Order: sequence, then C-alpha cells, then structure tokens
Amino acid sequence: MQKEILKNKDYDLISVLYHASQAAETCMQYEQDAQGDGDSEAAQFFSQVREENNKLVEKGKELLQKRLQ
Repeated sequence: MQKEILKNKDYDLISVLYHASQAAETCMQYEQDAQGDGDSEAAQFFSQVREENNKLVEKGKELLQKRLQ
C-alpha cells in the first residue's frame, strides 16, 4: 500500500493558510482605500479583519508544522 505524500487535512490547512493570507493582503488594500476616502470606520473594520486573518495564518502554520514533522 502506497503511503500518502500529503493527507487531505494537510492540504486543507495549506489551502486555508493561502486564503487567509490572501484575505489579509486584500484587506490591507481595502484599508488603504478607505483611509484615502477618509472613512476611518471602514478602515478600522478592514484592519480588524486583516489582523484576524493574520492570527489565523499563524495558528495554521503552527498546526501544519506539527503535522509535517
């Protein structure tokens, strides 16, 4: 029986890491756009979303690292 190189759950973690990272980058641009328009409320919201995505990325990296050792 052939051993799986990358299990589905590991692939799923990688996918979530990628998408959370992309979301954080996108929110950074949205935050800058809102600041440029003088909308501090929207800028703050995008900043909070970016920070939450960054936390998810860090947690996901920890989980993935444990599983790939």
